Amino acid sequence: MADPTFSNLPTTIFEEMSGLARSLSAVNLGQGFPDDPGPAEIREKAADAVLNGYNQYPPMAGLPELRQAVAGHYARTQGLDLDWASEITVTSGATEALAAAFFGLIEPGDEVIVFQPLYDAYVPLIRRAGGVARFVRLQPPAWRFDRAQLEAAITPRTRFVVLNNPINPCGVVLPEEDLALLAEVCIAHDITAICDEVWEQVVFGNAVHRPLMALPGMRDRCVKIGSAGKMFGLTGWKVGFLCAAPALTHSLARAHQFLTFTTPPNLQAAVAWGLENSAAWFRDMPRDLERSRDRLTEGLRREGFAVLPSQGTYFLNLDLAASGIGMADRDFALFAVREAGVATIPVSALYEEDPVTRILRLCFSKRDATLDAGVERLARARDLARREAAAS
Repeated sequence: MADPTFSNLPTTIFEEMSGLARSLSAVNLGQGFPDDPGPAEIREKAADAVLNGYNQYPPMAGLPELRQAVAGHYARTQGLDLDWASEITVTSGATEALAAAFFGLIEPGDEVIVFQPLYDAYVPLIRRAGGVARFVRLQPPAWRFDRAQLEAAITPRTRFVVLNNPINPCGVVLPEEDLALLAEVCIAHDITAICDEVWEQVVFGNAVHRPLMALPGMRDRCVKIGSAGKMFGLTGWKVGFLCAAPALTHSLARAHQFLTFTTPPNLQAAVAWGLENSAAWFRDMPRDLERSRDRLTEGLRREGFAVLPSQGTYFLNLDLAASGIGMADRDFALFAVREAGVATIPVSALYEEDPVTRILRLCFSKRDATLDAGVERLARARDLARREAAAS
């Protein structure tokens, strides 16, 4: 009999809401992709590489020029000293990097701490690798963890923790004291951290992203995962980076070779060029997204919605209860897309257990007209929901 672990999984909330948005011609503030096409010069480099470059299998670990560019980028921006030859592996996106980390490192029965709400690929991949997920529950408005929560999740079988920072869907960039606490706990309990840092370039205002790998004692017990798709707003390219000490990289690369083996060489070449030549993009892109965040925030607040702060990522969150909406987030999200033509993501879908059920995630990496239409339609959905509640 076939193992039903994957075959019985439901459709992800992202596919469900985006499918409804397409079928209903709704404004899509759900799935996290930008309207902007991404840097033209990088796209031109990819096109040129297809026509005039190498189109056969590249090295399994990635093109040397890309691995060198990744090391250089993280040295300049985060002060990391990575050896490109022994500590960097190129993957077909960050999700494949996560799969390689879980399949390459987790042994059956190993326990893995994850913070929820969470990216929906974590738990199925951990379980397929034979691991047991242990949950630490974050809740609004701060979305922070403490020592008691971490210690309660740890058992003698705990081997790993998965950290997403900046946090999707919360829009939080973890402060230094939270990172220091997690590093202390990892060292004390001999835990390896798998760090999903795909939003590292998408940080606003005075918030600063610091990789957990940079903290004392964490250099050899961290797997750092990055994403060119998030760095350059090219989410369909699926070019990711696995960065880890040589002993960890050996296991990661062995898993990667049996997943996708390699990544399109033209995209690798273009990303390598981009990492070396995009200082202006890395300066201006967060400012442009911050302006979009502020436009959506201000529009929603004018309509009486309670908006939670967003320090990074493409996302901000609404507190439905504080906005005068009595429906649970999933119910309101389905109501809003069907009755008012606006797609969002209910954050409760990103909890595995004991969900917070009043938070709605919105993507603001959209054109002004899309954001304005989203505000108008969300207000319409709220008013329709209130009238229905009053009538009943």
